[in-house]
Amino acid sequence: QVQLVESGGDLVQAGGSLRLSCAASGSIFSINVMNWYRQATGKQRELVAFITSSGRTNYADSVKGRFTISRDNAKNTVYLQMNTLKPEDTAVYYCNVKDCSLNGCSDYWGQGTQVLVSS
Repeated sequence: QVQLVESGGDLVQAGGSLRLSCAASGSIFSINVMNWYRQATGKQRELVAFITSSGRTNYADSVKGRFTISRDNAKNTVYLQMNTLKPEDTAVYYCNVKDCSLNGCSDYWGQGTQVLVSS
C-alpha cells in the first residue's frame, strides 16, 4: 500500500500563488506517473497536470503557463506550483500516483487539499 499526504491548500486572493505538495510513503515499488487532479463543487474531477518518472509533463489548457508540476524522486514527492490564481481555480486538489511492479500498476489517491481563490 502507498499512502499519499497532500499539503499546501489555502485561501488566497486572485493573482496570488500557492504551492501544493504530495508525499508518497509505504510499500512503494516504482512510482511512474504522478498526477494532480482537482474537483470543484458540482463538477467532475479533472486532470490538472501530470509528470512521468522521466520528467515529461503535461497540463490542462486552463492552467498552462500558470501552473508548474515537478517531482523529487528521491523523496517520492510531487509538487504543484500555482501562480496567477483565478477564482475558477477554486477546488479540492487531489494527488494521484501509479505505483508499478512486475505484477502491474496500482492507483493511489490522496485525501485532497482545498484551494480557495477569492476575487
